[in-house]
Amino acid sequence: MSGFWRDRPTLVTGGTGLVGSWLVPALIEAGAEVICLVRDWVPQSRLLQGTFAAHIKLVRGDVVDQPLLERTLGEYEIRSVIHLAAQTIVGVANRNPISTFESNIKGTWALLEACRRSPLVGQIVIASSDKAYGDHDHLPYDESTPLRGRHPYDVSKSCADLIAQAYAQTYDSPVVVTRCGNFYGGGDLNWNRIVPGTIRSIIRGERPVIRSDGLAQRDYFYVEDGAAAYMMLAEQLALRPELRGEAFNFSTEQPLTVLDVVQHITRLMGSSLTPDIRNESRGEIRHQHLSAAKARQLLNWQPHFLMEEGLRRTIRWYQSFLGDRTWKAA
Repeated sequence: MSGFWRDRPTLVTGGTGLVGSWLVPALIEAGAEVICLVRDWVPQSRLLQGTFAAHIKLVRGDVVDQPLLERTLGEYEIRSVIHLAAQTIVGVANRNPISTFESNIKGTWALLEACRRSPLVGQIVIASSDKAYGDHDHLPYDESTPLRGRHPYDVSKSCADLIAQAYAQTYDSPVVVTRCGNFYGGGDLNWNRIVPGTIRSIIRGERPVIRSDGLAQRDYFYVEDGAAAYMMLAEQLALRPELRGEAFNFSTEQPLTVLDVVQHITRLMGSSLTPDIRNESRGEIRHQHLSAAKARQLLNWQPHFLMEEGLRRTIRWYQSFLGDRTWKAA
């Protein structure tokens, strides 16, 4: 949709996170007027490291603050909302479920209620997760798979997902939901995650750490594909109001084990280091991956980056970020 984003007031929550730090520059490049809700100041964020911050309006505050959200939506005359803000770390959720429930569940209903009171808002994209499905024997998960999270993070995503659907069904709110696999890419500063943690370890000459047994299977979804999918979905919702309340899986449909991912990275970086497999993690789903057939059929969507190219780009980003001049991606 040429020109859709030009001068369009767009609110992004979670703009300093991994996906947000790629989505916001893409929106700026498309001509959008971007307003970011930021709770914590993270100067190392990709969004704040470059020149992007000079082109956005920053609102400091928490996504659970509904009056703040209503003020932001009203004063900036927001037309489109992309809701990424969340507590995304499974281990943190297991240790401190209340903060996760506050951010992920209360934050979602506060945003949706603020949007319901803001008549200019025409599109709302809510970032759910493949974890919203919980654990099922039948794979891959499609959008008809029941949402039945059991562990704190999974439950928070199931709840947020259902709340979004309730607003679409009950109030005709212009909401669509995305369910993606594990995002990876440059800008992820959570070193406990397998991709950035492995790259940093290899740059330092240290064995990469796998906290599980390495055999859990997941979708891995490159961050630039994720940013493009969110923008495309908002555009499609503007054209096709019948998409209200729909959920879409986005996936390369090429599930990998954690050990597979580490081996890919070590090969691309030319390293002979072997992983330190600690088998410490608990409360995580064993096998989980998604079907993206609905997005292909209804949205004519397909990913631009498979794992090999996505990892090459990711490695180059961290080499630059960490000032490494030793390793060259193979």
